[in-house]
Amino acid sequence: MSSSSSISLLLILFFSLSFSLHFFSSSAARNPSFLFHSHGGPLLSGNISLTLIWYGNFNPSQKAIVIDFLSSLSSSKSIPPNPSVSTWWNSVLKYHTISNSKPLSLSLASQILDPNYSLGKSLTNSHILSLASKGGHRNSINLVLTAADVTVDRFCFNRCGSHGYSHGAPINGKSYKFAYIWVGNSQTQCPGYCAWPFHQPLYGPQTPPLVAPNNDVGMDGLVINLAALLAGTATNPFGNGFYQGPKEAPVEAASACTGIFAKGYYPGFPGELLVDSVTGGSYNANGGNGRKYLLPAVFDPTTSACSTLV
Repeated sequence: MSSSSSISLLLILFFSLSFSLHFFSSSAARNPSFLFHSHGGPLLSGNISLTLIWYGNFNPSQKAIVIDFLSSLSSSKSIPPNPSVSTWWNSVLKYHTISNSKPLSLSLASQILDPNYSLGKSLTNSHILSLASKGGHRNSINLVLTAADVTVDRFCFNRCGSHGYSHGAPINGKSYKFAYIWVGNSQTQCPGYCAWPFHQPLYGPQTPPLVAPNNDVGMDGLVINLAALLAGTATNPFGNGFYQGPKEAPVEAASACTGIFAKGYYPGFPGELLVDSVTGGSYNANGGNGRKYLLPAVFDPTTSACSTLV
């Protein structure tokens, strides 16, 4: 048994004429009466291990971008200056506070490499679940990242990634549910859809793209989507946590704020971001090893508004 929800973090959401999930979510987030509430299910809590499953070819620099981001979620002895990745993550954990859930701590446990495309270069949702199942099955989030030359069902059409859950193999006779996330590298397939604002959007005003903070449009875009899906997984891991709208297409903690990254945002404009004086890269969060990231705004359940770091 498995379940999943998808997310697209793009400018198209603001210009589409169709009443899509994310158009609804962007509008709802601006409505003060739009309140998130729990559907009675548990949130992820306690010590949760992250397993990275690299499907396809990723160079060391690309891997480091993701690893440094994940390592920055929890505060360490070397805390980056604010605004930081850990500060952003603490905004997600407000859902745990208001629901009296145990604190959540994430740590990178292991990595699984599949550079030879064992399932081919055209994947279905079943393939994604098969890959995710290679990770831990208890107290785990398994992260499947697909390379730029891998296609996945509905990737670039109406999603940039998804999160879900499944039942793993029994441990000491007891079955556990594990959470998983899939995100694709959109560098060559749809950077205007899944890596905005680091690429010109598919629709709307064709303003110049921003400079990616780690000099990799595909991977910097991947981090945006991965962050949003981590927020959704932490607060709605099994489809009965915090969300609004239908269970099959939930509006979650970060998807409610799609396209919003800083104060002063409006449709087609991510907001007034910080700019690195050396690289020219735009960002809103400092991470480990001197890295900088662009992370999505999170819907604050205490103020009923999208909360930004800058």
